[in-house]
Amino acid sequence: MGLRLKKTVVMVGMMGAGKTAVGHSLARRLDVPFVDSDDEIEKAANMSIPEIFARDGEAFFRRKESQVIARLLNNGCCVLSTGGGAFLSAENRAMISQRGVSVWLNAGLDLLWLRVRHKQTRPLLRTADPRRTLEQIHAARAPFYALADLTVEVRANYSVADTTGAVISALRSRPDVLEME
Repeated sequence: MGLRLKKTVVMVGMMGAGKTAVGHSLARRLDVPFVDSDDEIEKAANMSIPEIFARDGEAFFRRKESQVIARLLNNGCCVLSTGGGAFLSAENRAMISQRGVSVWLNAGLDLLWLRVRHKQTRPLLRTADPRRTLEQIHAARAPFYALADLTVEVRANYSVADTTGAVISALRSRPDVLEME
């Protein structure tokens, strides 16, 4: 028996939570496209996100991010991975709620730090004390992520497949989003 997706699933959460890896896996399991809003922004701008931040600033990036998310939500059912700051915007949350379902991949701070500490592609962590910066970002964003439609705990001992299974279990609680065929 298969599963049929009826609304776009929007993965939200902190950098390093697994939105891209779990999103790819989920899309394969549900036989729908996977789209990453950050990749789409980079394609449209023909530059990397760190370059956009450096040249145009975060406010400009966030405006473009909202435009891209709106476009992607209108393109049919898919699994959409968003950047870590996308869900902070009330406009983005409203769009996602109207046209899809948000899933917060809730990973603890220690796990996030293990996953992001050696990556040079995180412009917000380019500070003198990146661990402290991550803690501050996490504390500031968690209340917004908690507004997501569904929450899935990410555990260090879970594989991508395990977390994907947990997301599918959560989605099954929403017959308006996922149905058995």
